[in-house]
Amino acid sequence: MDKIKIEKLEVFANHGVYPEENHLGQKFLISAVLYTDTRNAGKTDYLTASIHYGEVCQFMDSYMKQHTYQLIERAAETLAEELLLKFPNLQKIQLEIKKPWAPIGLPLKSVSVEIERAWHTAYIALGSNIGDKAGYLSNAVNDLNRLNGCRVTKISSWIETEPYGMVEQDTFLNGCLEMRTLLTPQELLDELHQIEKAAGRERNIHWGPRTLDLDIIFYDNLVIQTEDLCIPHVDMHNRRFVLEPLCEIAPYMRHPVYGWTMKERLDQSRFSKVS
Repeated sequence: MDKIKIEKLEVFANHGVYPEENHLGQKFLISAVLYTDTRNAGKTDYLTASIHYGEVCQFMDSYMKQHTYQLIERAAETLAEELLLKFPNLQKIQLEIKKPWAPIGLPLKSVSVEIERAWHTAYIALGSNIGDKAGYLSNAVNDLNRLNGCRVTKISSWIETEPYGMVEQDTFLNGCLEMRTLLTPQELLDELHQIEKAAGRERNIHWGPRTLDLDIIFYDNLVIQTEDLCIPHVDMHNRRFVLEPLCEIAPYMRHPVYGWTMKERLDQSRFSKVS
């Protein structure tokens, strides 16, 4: 991905642990690497096809002056998030905030925090088999779209499917969505659990009836396994109620472990025992 670099923008602001830092203020140096696709701007000479680095500098200056944080870690985190939200063509940012006048009582050149933050693409499976199934799914989509740092970009059709696992229950309404997010996988999982809880989800019976079920299927091409999170979803390739709606919105998405596309796996499933 192409880069636009801003080096050592000087900002006088009021961040620091000590009261005098918040009251008197001090100099900060901000450097940023903006990741974007400059191809169209290079071909057309249109500023709107790129990122206006002058506006980025003005925004960083204003943001640092309008807020006061104890830690430059906090200043870097919030500034990076706001930049990603404000500038549509910005896909990823490396941000460094230097504090050359850090009051530690010893000679030093500077102290700095450098972070990297980016938009990620996640695919979420949705399911419901209690009450107003379509209402629960639609509300979940809206709840996800309202989360700070989350944007739903594609939604599949809802399909009716037979229950998986425990079969003595009502049929399900299932679907999938694609979203861009600034949340980490664990943060996203926590938000999904909160949305499920707000919808009255109870985890009493494994594979039992539920008002709302939300699962992370993919998160970029990440492969991760923790105590409560497995990405890609451990059993998605054996579930037609995931494959069919996922194939509708991302037929050529490749499984990062097995390598096949969603369309290829769905075609395979027609000749195998996939639920």
